[in-house]
Amino acid sequence: MSQPLTEHRMKMKSLKAALFGNVLEFFDWTIFALFSTYIARAVFDSEDSTAALLQTLAIFAVSFVARPVGGFVFGRMADKYGRKNSLALAMIAMGLGSLLIATVPTHAVAGVIGPILLLIARIIQGLAHGGESAAAYVYVSELAPSRRRGLWSSSIFFSASVGTIAGTLLGALMTNLVSADAMQSWGWRVPFVVGSLLAAYALYLRIRSIETEIGVALVSAEGGTQTQPADAEGTRQSRGAVFVILLKLLVVVGAANVAFYTWITFAASYAISSLGMSASGAFAASLIAQLLGLGLFPAFGLLSDRVGRKPIAIFSLVGFGLFSYPFSWILSGAPMSLFAVQLVSFVFWAAIASILPCLLSESLTSTHRAVGVGVVGSLAAAIFGGTAPFLNSWLTSIDMGWVFIGYTTVVLFAGAAVVATLRETRDLDLATMDIAQSAREREDGSVTV
Repeated sequence: MSQPLTEHRMKMKSLKAALFGNVLEFFDWTIFALFSTYIARAVFDSEDSTAALLQTLAIFAVSFVARPVGGFVFGRMADKYGRKNSLALAMIAMGLGSLLIATVPTHAVAGVIGPILLLIARIIQGLAHGGESAAAYVYVSELAPSRRRGLWSSSIFFSASVGTIAGTLLGALMTNLVSADAMQSWGWRVPFVVGSLLAAYALYLRIRSIETEIGVALVSAEGGTQTQPADAEGTRQSRGAVFVILLKLLVVVGAANVAFYTWITFAASYAISSLGMSASGAFAASLIAQLLGLGLFPAFGLLSDRVGRKPIAIFSLVGFGLFSYPFSWILSGAPMSLFAVQLVSFVFWAAIASILPCLLSESLTSTHRAVGVGVVGSLAAAIFGGTAPFLNSWLTSIDMGWVFIGYTTVVLFAGAAVVATLRETRDLDLATMDIAQSAREREDGSVTV
């Protein structure tokens, strides 16, 4: 009795360690977006504010190119040497990137050196973020009880939203408590200092966490003490099958990324720079909307354990597609418009985000699960997510914002169509990928809740 209880406590402790690091990853990612206007004026030539902002957003987009590399490198590491070790290294990289941004020199002091260092910092963080998605999605999915994998999976983006909210909250507090001149001079650096300090604590937590059973089996196989890793005999996927699965998942995750970076992450920054919304009003509206939507993640995750992953994903992507043009019409310079758009957006975002980690993990066998998840997630973010803010700002600046909205609508409906072709993965066993075994366990109640 005590042994299962101890194991459960260790799993919960390890889950908290993974989630705290995930909070920090998205905190760091969000504050760059939120403080991009300040960074632009400090690091680039501020005589042309629009050009400076576009250059900053370009660096934001370029840093996404590093994410697939990070997803591959950290994913391979997770598949060979364990999920836990990969998570720890990802946190080290993220902390270093934050520290570099916090200390980057201004344009007046160092000229072109500042933008170069900023780019290096964002590439490091891009590698870390790709590594985080590679290992964290798989780690939590493998750690979870089979019948509650959707619920546990929802904690990944619940924690990501907590990180986004924390960054938004810090932005709201600083823009209200610190003068505009002070914000431009030194205030924008404070969040990155905080991020680098918290990274050290997150690393400590992750080092003390446990490895998943599948991760242990893979490490043993790599060390030559086990000839057959976690996959059951005859269940390994062919390269052709893996490629088709990855291609489909790329479209689905890409559609989710377009919606996330357009209506969740960069909506406040866009409203400030392009629609004339006050910074304090935009941050406050965004913060309240996100706080109200937090409870939706576990609700959709639990629902997916009952009805499956596909219905939830289709609801999200079709909903985002149908509301894309209405969102663009509603959003104005009034903070209440941003609140309304982000509150509705959060319903659709929570639906797809709650199931993405388990949907991706359930689509691949264990020997290439982390690298597959990492590459798909990072490529989708690079191709669709990282370019969305830049395209939106550029097309809006030339009075063609409607073209961008049309693009997002097409991508979202394409993602929903691809989901319809996927098999349902709710009943898959991650260790054996054996649907029949998992179904029998559900029927006789032998799976721990």
